[in-house]
Amino acid sequence: MATAHLDCFSGIAGDMLLAALVDAGAPLDAVRAMLARLGLPVTVAVDEVKHCGVRALHLLVEAPANQPARHLADILDLIDRAGLPDLARNRAILAFTRLGEAEAAVHQMPLEKVHFHEVGALDSITDILGSALALSLLDIQHITASPVPLGSGRVKCDHGFMPVPAPATALLMRGLPIAPPPVEGELTTPTGAAVLASWVDAWTSQPGIYHQVGYGAGTRRYPTHPNLLRVFLNTAQSGQGATDLETDWIWQLETTVDDISGEVLGYTQALLLEAGALDVHAIAAQMKKGRPGTLLVVLAPEGLEVSLAQILFRETRSLGVRKSRLERWKLPRSAGSCTTPWGEVRVKWSVVPGGTGEPSPEFEDCQNLARRHGLPLVEVMRVAQAAALEQRGGK
Repeated sequence: MATAHLDCFSGIAGDMLLAALVDAGAPLDAVRAMLARLGLPVTVAVDEVKHCGVRALHLLVEAPANQPARHLADILDLIDRAGLPDLARNRAILAFTRLGEAEAAVHQMPLEKVHFHEVGALDSITDILGSALALSLLDIQHITASPVPLGSGRVKCDHGFMPVPAPATALLMRGLPIAPPPVEGELTTPTGAAVLASWVDAWTSQPGIYHQVGYGAGTRRYPTHPNLLRVFLNTAQSGQGATDLETDWIWQLETTVDDISGEVLGYTQALLLEAGALDVHAIAAQMKKGRPGTLLVVLAPEGLEVSLAQILFRETRSLGVRKSRLERWKLPRSAGSCTTPWGEVRVKWSVVPGGTGEPSPEFEDCQNLARRHGLPLVEVMRVAQAAALEQRGGK
């Protein structure tokens, strides 16, 4: 599976991303051909520049100054007419929809009435559609990104001077990893934030194994900091040097209690899982003064750590919850199903290093079949696992 890692050490904007992808090998002529099919009055070129001595490509987009304000429906119509591959089309639709939702929330108006202003300008349409097409032409199926600095200070837009991050950017970046700004200014634009919020599958500070690097330059220059976006591409197939592990970020919440019953503890664990916790486990602990207690550990996805901590406080009456943000490795996984003599069973597949697929039958499905047919649960699970392997050809 080909992957791209976005190293956003200077933030991200749509033109920086497209320039970096072209520098990494995406054909700019294909982007020009797509724009020509749409009949848009825009020309696209790249210029080789240096920022703080580092070579990069800078995207040059020429379009008429007076452009009509576009609604989301207008832009979605453009996307439909662009002839993009399915994945590129879906990425473009999602990015513009997220942008529209953010603008609607900022201005307190229905989504269909939002005027995109700068976001609807031809250069931003070029950036998003061009980047989506470039990723598809590079066969990028998986995208990771580093924590991103948003910037500081103020930025001028159609509504006047706004604090950085701009209101739409601030909404789009909720729950995503943020880094301190290295310089003052707008480092992440609404378009760049929409791309991150829509296209990134996992967050990590390191690219893993890579085979190509591309640099995209922003327009603004800083005397001591390169205003660049760096893209790392891993285009090798599995077994040819590509990493078999995926990475993402999660939160680990911990609290130690010694004054609740086992029933309350079990109820709390169930509530946490229902609320979206990835896992919850209780560990016996010996606390101060020799008191027996329980260490309750919760693994939370990005964005749910606060709501899950609130459940811990409410149900355990704990006075404190420790939190730590962890980067984890995980195996690539997919979902499917298999047919057993007693009915369908959902199956989760993981791919261990080396490419071997391992099925894990869904416990609830196996449990329901075991009860319905009066069978041992272990027998249903064994048959389901064997059926999954056989029906998938042992892969």
